[in-house]
Amino acid sequence: MPLPHQLLPGRPWPLGATATEGGVNFALFSAHAERVELCLFDSEGRQELARRDLPARTDQVWHGFLPETGAGTVYGYRVHGPYAPLDGHRFNPNKLLLDPYAKGLAGDFRWDDSVHGYRRGDPAADLSFDPRDSAPFVPKSVVIDPSHDWEDDAAPRTPWAETVIYEAHVRGLTMRHLGVPEPLRGTLAGLAHPAVIGHLRRLGVTAVELMPVHAFIDERALFERGLRNYWGYNTTAFFAVHPDYAGGMPSLDALRQAVKVLHRAGIEVILDVVYNHTAESDVFGPTLNFRGIDNLSYYQHAPHDRREPFNPTGTGNALDLAHPRVLQMVMDSLRWWVEAAHVDGFRFDLATTLARVDGEFTPAAPFLQAVAQDPVLAPCKLIAEPWDIGPGGHRTGGFPAGWSEWNDRYRDGIRRYWRGDPGLRPELARRLSASAELFDHDGRGARASVNFVTAHDGFTLADLVSYSRKHNEANGEGNRDGTDDNHSHNLGAEGPTGDPVIAERRLRRRRNLLATLLFSQGVPMLLGGDELGHSQQGNNNAYCQDGTLTWLDWPAADPAFLDFAARVVALRRVHPALRQPRFLHGAPSGAASSNGDGLPDIAWLRPDAQPMTAADWEDPAGFALGVLLSEPGTPPLLLLLNAAPEDVAFTLPPLGTWHPWLDTARTPSVPRLDGAAYPLAAESLALLALGVASPAEIRNDLQ
Repeated sequence: MPLPHQLLPGRPWPLGATATEGGVNFALFSAHAERVELCLFDSEGRQELARRDLPARTDQVWHGFLPETGAGTVYGYRVHGPYAPLDGHRFNPNKLLLDPYAKGLAGDFRWDDSVHGYRRGDPAADLSFDPRDSAPFVPKSVVIDPSHDWEDDAAPRTPWAETVIYEAHVRGLTMRHLGVPEPLRGTLAGLAHPAVIGHLRRLGVTAVELMPVHAFIDERALFERGLRNYWGYNTTAFFAVHPDYAGGMPSLDALRQAVKVLHRAGIEVILDVVYNHTAESDVFGPTLNFRGIDNLSYYQHAPHDRREPFNPTGTGNALDLAHPRVLQMVMDSLRWWVEAAHVDGFRFDLATTLARVDGEFTPAAPFLQAVAQDPVLAPCKLIAEPWDIGPGGHRTGGFPAGWSEWNDRYRDGIRRYWRGDPGLRPELARRLSASAELFDHDGRGARASVNFVTAHDGFTLADLVSYSRKHNEANGEGNRDGTDDNHSHNLGAEGPTGDPVIAERRLRRRRNLLATLLFSQGVPMLLGGDELGHSQQGNNNAYCQDGTLTWLDWPAADPAFLDFAARVVALRRVHPALRQPRFLHGAPSGAASSNGDGLPDIAWLRPDAQPMTAADWEDPAGFALGVLLSEPGTPPLLLLLNAAPEDVAFTLPPLGTWHPWLDTARTPSVPRLDGAAYPLAAESLALLALGVASPAEIRNDLQ
């Protein structure tokens, strides 16, 4: 069909390319552009077929209607305006630009000097102007048909108190899974394969938090070192699924199918999203979309220097969500994933950046206010990574009601306690009780704290107990990248060892860390692969390692540790005292012992079963701690922890008969009690219940 010679005015809304009856409406925001060309391509995005000026402009939105076209139309933009970097303008119509609202992509990104708006190597650096056409080297936007048969899909809507999150990488999760057919490995279809679903259900997790699935590219520095951006925190398109994860399917449909399968298994899907910065990097980065569409509007800049973007992310730029049109784009993107893909929530990378106004973080930021009132996002789980590297960037506990936050204080405190650092009992108590000193304000509940001891960024659980220092040489940065502050310990040998004593201590410490995580108040998050014993050989910043270092090693999985992980998740599920929605401050719980005495919701005990005193908390040589937990209608629990290198005889509270449910030094069996004290081994944790010999007596679905 021949292309029409002229665009009709169309409408300024909705933004993006929208297929309607009779054609496609195109709408693009740019406050400072002087002219916008729509470029049309063949179905593979290789050949430019025509250019047409968008004929109308309404309230800074350029728009036009292309008759006799529809879904499948491949396009891009060339935007004309001043190239004046000192004033913040970097328009260059020689650069083909992705639609910020592109929901489908055609073609791949390839590094070439022409993708830069300036001439690389020019003495004037980014102030120079590059006239070369970038179209052969950049992906194009594709108009999609958003309709989909959702069949009987229903969101699990798991309550926060029952939520257990599993952080996973779409590719790394299945690339080495022998139970997943090879064509599906590394894809969203692989994630939804019965072998993976069965594993997640056996483990007992309720939500999968997927590392970025938005379309992204490799940074030039990685390309030049022969590496890849594996993690995906380098977004180019906030409305499009990364094509490599689709496995040949239309990318949005691939995500939808995975969501449906996970929902049927009772598992929610949380997307890790990166709205704080884009793949265009600093002034020396490529011109892919926002920089060439309206650099001054889309990015944060210092008031006194519009040439350099404000960079609280460390990646070279930061989107300006205080600008109403940029905020609109982010909110439209979030709603798109909820409505078009039925996702259940979001984890916001470097969320402090999203809430900066004039460079400063504020809980009253437009983004946080917009999210709070949005009816589409109301049922969603919203999780902030509450820091960036900008001024005042560390904001753990500083987000408003309605948000949960990654709790780095939990990660560091629990690691240090089990490492045996002295004087950590007060820190341990704070972290076990959902870090109330950070989060108990403005009506927030215990779910505000998302607890973790490992995440994608840092050591795996196996490496945390096997390496005392990072080993990032494979990244090609001289081992300078990645944090040096890991709070790890190798227990006597750096890396793999054949020493059975060291191996047993490492295994016990892994059990301690995992059990502590699941028995803490707040929301636990597991790093995918920790339950398998996966190692990255001491690499604590494997963002550029797309290979066996990061792909989960299913064939080498430790079945006994997997059984243990499933066991502690199940114990959390079976007993509500381990997952209370409110903060615990020692108030009467309404629970009663066998002799009728009321108990506080939480109590802290010394090894002689007496309450901790101020002097006890201040004792740097104290390592053992008891935690008595009570919840009405269920038997009280006693959690015993001992990070010391010596055994402790822990006197049991005289409330009745206590029954051990779990002991990290005695797995899979637990000892019978013969007296009034529990023999708590060195460097171990135990969980006991009052009057109930087995968790199955509470619920019979314990795995």
